[in-house]
Amino acid sequence: MQIRNVAIIAHVDHGKTTLVDAILKQSGLFRANQKVEDRVLDSNALERERGITILAKNVSIQFRDYKINIVDTPGHADFGGEVERILSMVDGALLVVDAVEGPMPQTRFVLQKALQKGLAPIVVVNKIDREMADPDRVVDEVFDLFAALGANEEQLDFPIFYASALKGAASPDLDDLKQGSSSIIPLVEGIIEHVPAPEVRLDGPLQMLISNLEYNDYVGRIALGRLFGGVLETGQEVVLSHSAKPGLLKGKIGQLYSFEGLKMVPITRAEPGDIVAFSGIPDAEIGQTVNSPETVLPLPAIEVDAPTLTMIFKVNDGPFAAQDSIYLTSRHLRDRLYREARTNVALRVEDTDSPDQYRVSGRGELHLSVLIETMRREGYSFCVTKPEPILRDGPNGIEEPYENLVVDVPQEHVGAVMELVGTRKGQMQSMTPLEEGHVRVEFVVPARGLVGFSSTFLTETKGYGIMHHAFSHYGPWAGEIKERQTGSLVAWEEGVATAYALENLEQRGVLFIEPRTPVYEGMIVGEHSRSSDLDVNVAKQKHVTNMRAAGSDDTIRLAPPRKMSLEQSLAYLAADECLEVTPTALRLRKLILKRSEREKAQKK
Repeated sequence: MQIRNVAIIAHVDHGKTTLVDAILKQSGLFRANQKVEDRVLDSNALERERGITILAKNVSIQFRDYKINIVDTPGHADFGGEVERILSMVDGALLVVDAVEGPMPQTRFVLQKALQKGLAPIVVVNKIDREMADPDRVVDEVFDLFAALGANEEQLDFPIFYASALKGAASPDLDDLKQGSSSIIPLVEGIIEHVPAPEVRLDGPLQMLISNLEYNDYVGRIALGRLFGGVLETGQEVVLSHSAKPGLLKGKIGQLYSFEGLKMVPITRAEPGDIVAFSGIPDAEIGQTVNSPETVLPLPAIEVDAPTLTMIFKVNDGPFAAQDSIYLTSRHLRDRLYREARTNVALRVEDTDSPDQYRVSGRGELHLSVLIETMRREGYSFCVTKPEPILRDGPNGIEEPYENLVVDVPQEHVGAVMELVGTRKGQMQSMTPLEEGHVRVEFVVPARGLVGFSSTFLTETKGYGIMHHAFSHYGPWAGEIKERQTGSLVAWEEGVATAYALENLEQRGVLFIEPRTPVYEGMIVGEHSRSSDLDVNVAKQKHVTNMRAAGSDDTIRLAPPRKMSLEQSLAYLAADECLEVTPTALRLRKLILKRSEREKAQKK
């Protein structure tokens, strides 16, 4: 059986997952009467909620005499570590672009990596049935992008397919689709024709590059990757080597797996060129090469871009830490973070001087916030500090990471957005008019200026703005970015918030809590209208007097409290504050909870 390995690259919401659904259904993978969950690739709960691909998935179809492995790539540069691993397994790439929006900045990051690796591209112009679809313009934009990214002549001569993934149709001829074609098979045939077969060395030395790790309760760690040479069999003695690290790890293949559709199925023998997985070696790591003991020839390890943002994860020492959490000790936290770093190769975890604090560095705010949200759902309780940029020494002094920011906004909001980006030290690069009174503006902004930017941006554009950003380069320190000018309202004792106390505080600032919310000393309950912090009693009761009963006053009406998402909460934090994360709550708090100790620390 012949093999084709192809990655699928697309911007968020351009339809790659729907396209793969259609390929799976029409290639006979699912029975006609089988109920198939839509968006099979976005299997992670967080991915479905956010509409993004975080983890790379592997899908395999049998078509005629061919086995086609389709690997999904994350569309966001924050998950660049996943991208680089995936591209090491494939020989071609399907680039899916929207027939209205054209190629977007997030696509650019993955595409650049794919072209640098010399992969054969196939362009799929999707959603051609949209009202404003302009496939010819989009193809021109894709060509310009390929040229700008340094594609070679063969890559610039890319085949084009037009598609409506929702209708399950694709064709190299646009007229076919306009006449109602309803088959995705021409695209499958295009993959077979245009993606080269993997170079195989049947009689060569055994070489398999581990690109991903999974965990199974029954067999333990499963290593996944592409077999470049030799044959791999169940029970075979192997050694694991690494091109950048000394030492060899001896082991024995437990169970071999191949992919069929969405499932891993046990096999006894794997041929070169295929993407396979194996169990039996619990210490296998990403980037290692599986060799035979006689010929140890490690393949070049996967290069991953360095992290740009860092934050501290610390043990939750708040009084409510144990209420709804399963894991809350420093051992639990450390084990979980180091386990994540083994599979999430773009993440760095380091011990600090304090035994209950760990420094975690990632590719961006989204990368770190997805880790926080994932751990929270698993039952962990911990605290995190505000993300800070990772600085480095350059020829002209301190340098910080910059990002390319692209926004699509209605004409009337351009001024407000430019002012907003300006306050975060952003520089405008270009402005392009789009259809229907929209404008696309490109900026270069320090990475720290984008922490919490999205929520403010959506407010400024009344929800009509679209923004995307990706790492650009390291450049000179841009100077201080004005943080929030206000202090915090801080609870001064443990108790339960009362409407009576909150009513008296409303004129002091904006509240984050509502009546009957449990609070503790040092917890932030609102934003002070002045620049200083204010300690407040939110649990104050209205006492009985000679003149009135305790509950006889008019009904108290409070303004709704400000509810903040994880990203908004991280952006709010000041240097002496942290965010308490538990499975059921996000609480802003001071790093030092006791008021007397905070006052002592300020005097030092």
